[in-house]
Amino acid sequence: MRPEAGRLRTQLLRWLLVPLLALLAVDAAVSVWVAQRVAQSAQDKALREIAHELGLMVRLEPAGTLALELPEAARRVLLEDPEDRVSFELVSARGQRLAGEAIPLPPPQAPSLRTGEVLYDVQLAHGPVRAVQMPLAAEPGALLRVAETRHQRDAIAREILTAVIVPQVLLIALAGLIVRAGVGRGLRPLKDLQRAVAARSHKDLSPLDEQQVPVEVRPLVQSVNALLQRLEQVLQLQSRFIADAAHQLKTPVAGLKAHIELLARQPEPAEREALIARLMMGAERLSRLVSQLLSLARNEPEAARMIDFRPVDLNALMLDIAAQWVPQALKRGIDLGLDAPEAPVSVHGDAGRLRELFDNLLDNAIRYSQEGGHVTVRVSDAPTPTVSVSDDGPRIPPEQQQRVFERFHRLLGSGEGSGLGLAIAQEIARLHDARILVQDDADGVGNRFIVVFAAV
Repeated sequence: MRPEAGRLRTQLLRWLLVPLLALLAVDAAVSVWVAQRVAQSAQDKALREIAHELGLMVRLEPAGTLALELPEAARRVLLEDPEDRVSFELVSARGQRLAGEAIPLPPPQAPSLRTGEVLYDVQLAHGPVRAVQMPLAAEPGALLRVAETRHQRDAIAREILTAVIVPQVLLIALAGLIVRAGVGRGLRPLKDLQRAVAARSHKDLSPLDEQQVPVEVRPLVQSVNALLQRLEQVLQLQSRFIADAAHQLKTPVAGLKAHIELLARQPEPAEREALIARLMMGAERLSRLVSQLLSLARNEPEAARMIDFRPVDLNALMLDIAAQWVPQALKRGIDLGLDAPEAPVSVHGDAGRLRELFDNLLDNAIRYSQEGGHVTVRVSDAPTPTVSVSDDGPRIPPEQQQRVFERFHRLLGSGEGSGLGLAIAQEIARLHDARILVQDDADGVGNRFIVVFAAV
């Protein structure tokens, strides 16, 4: 399960400030290293200067021994420091300490300078020190070591680090405030959009203004507008369905109510049976009307977006449908025939909805054909899959051939049909990218309804 996204402002601030803080941490680490190197370099130079000055004061005695002639004034200048302790050691070529205090030798891995001097860190009794070892010109092999505690080095490094880090911290803090203000200002159009949507009536489905939001947010607004448009279409279809249902159900319900009232006042058994028969017929018509209204709503383009189209064999489908209508045709003495090729005729569609389409065409053909007439179903695959239903019913005038597909449109003298069967067939045909054509039948009697599918 995905975690909640959280507030956009918080996320933006986190994405912007965390990298800045990480950058500050890296920069602080680099600054520490640089400050230590700078302090080390400056103090190493001063330490070597002290060693050089002491080296100049080393003399070779007539007896062949080394001696350090260190006046008091020079000792105070070179060896006395208010912050650090400076010590030295003079060692003869034979390794004998001639003056000063013992200072350990440099480690083997300590690098040597071009002058032969070696700078290294070592631990004395009074703490860690920085030491330098240099050869003496007065006697080959003789060495002078000078060591200095690290207090002043560390103080210089801290001063450098403070001078560098404090402005950076202040700069990052200022940048954080600017980023916070910038994020708030950048999100203001979204806040305005939220207020505009919250202030809308539930009946207002007009598109949102895309020009009042940043370019990056426009795809979201466009998607919302598309959703509003689809929602408006669905609500219109719903309102249309409710209006159609109310209009069409009003008359049959009133008729049933009138028959019930008559039945309640009718004492004669024969008349009561006749009224009951009429009630049954009215109930059947009402049931059929309700089924057709629901079918019409189910096959609206917006309500049928998720149809799963699969290959459907029109030969097998029409054979099954025609077989189911044979009993109804026999009741009226109608010859119901099927003419289909031997090879399968395949289309992509929804078998259930296609069955409903052809059920409505055959219902109309059998219902309105004259008794003893002919109804013929023909399936063809050239040039595109086609199914035609020919009847012997009343001829539809050319000016009415397109209007018969309108909802609730009925021809004069056509009986008590609801006027929805052909409208439902038309909607299902549109869902399958097919067309329904109306022509006079080839024999001059009745009509021919042709359903033309797109080529597979």
